[in-house]
Amino acid sequence: MRISRLFSLRFSLLLLVFFTPKGHLAVKAFTGTYGINYGRIADNIPDPDKVVTLLKASKIKNVRIYDADHSVLDAFSGTGLELVAFPKTNIVGIAIGNEILGGGDMDLWAALLGAAKNIYNATKELQLKGVQITTAHSQAVFADSYPPSSCIFKEGVAQYMKPLLEFFSQIGSPFCLNAYPFLAYMGSPDTIDINYALFQSNDGINDKKSKLHYDNMLDAQVDATYFALEDAGFKKMEVIITETGWASRGDDNEAAATVNNARTYNYNLRKRLAKKKGTPLRPKMVLKVYVFAMFNENSKSGPTSERNFGLFKADGSISYDIGYSGLKSSSASSTVLSLKEVLTEGRSWSCTFAACASALLLFLR
Repeated sequence: MRISRLFSLRFSLLLLVFFTPKGHLAVKAFTGTYGINYGRIADNIPDPDKVVTLLKASKIKNVRIYDADHSVLDAFSGTGLELVAFPKTNIVGIAIGNEILGGGDMDLWAALLGAAKNIYNATKELQLKGVQITTAHSQAVFADSYPPSSCIFKEGVAQYMKPLLEFFSQIGSPFCLNAYPFLAYMGSPDTIDINYALFQSNDGINDKKSKLHYDNMLDAQVDATYFALEDAGFKKMEVIITETGWASRGDDNEAAATVNNARTYNYNLRKRLAKKKGTPLRPKMVLKVYVFAMFNENSKSGPTSERNFGLFKADGSISYDIGYSGLKSSSASSTVLSLKEVLTEGRSWSCTFAACASALLLFLR
């Protein structure tokens, strides 16, 4: 099989590539607990070279990119976050599509498992050892996620999900979830305490069946996924959050999309992850998260919130202060938040740098 066969699928792939610098024998799929999505649907964001500088200054080790632009790959070459082209790259993860199951194209539902198997077989034939095959899911695959113990996969989804999970279980892949307390709160602002969504002090919820208590929504969303996996027969599968975040600006009907709420969510998320702990249901399974996103992306379609998830503004300055420094001074209001209040990643994470790159590859039908 030739490499060109990787490009024969009928839908998009996210090619997740992880790297370690020279001298390290083992490749880790995720260093520590915190990563970031580097989206580039914008015409005013910094050049990739400056992005590398920003990432290194922020000590963000896990990065996902959504295209294969050579300017990005070249910018990461020779840095602690090293991105180089095949075959020099240690490719350890390929995510096939994004939120396919639960979406509107049933043809893609039916093609997903076969695509996963084809990609897996291709990596074997190309002798790419240790490659992790995954696909990211939205919460649309669940019938109900409240309380967490009631969560199961939708009946229509389950017939496609279970064979996929069986394959992923055989090859040791995790379940990748895009989880947004922001969207859940926006959908039910009258019934959800915003402090529960923002990791702030609140009464939380008690799951009567499991007898577990949740003081934040993200943990509940993750455990709902674990319960659904357990119901489907995959109790040992790990859940990784591939996207989560909070918009800092929105339309008139998006009142929760504010700078203060975005700052609060992302700062508290960072604190929670720095503690390197699990969830109430899986306390020993340390949660790993890619926050969405690095920059505000002005070329995205949809509501205003879609263009304002960035931790950094287009000019490289910070959108709000959660302990990171921008490429230049920012007009964002300063806060009393201090990096010392966060368990410093440089101490709690492995010293080994590992980076994840993802290339969005479009395929013809």
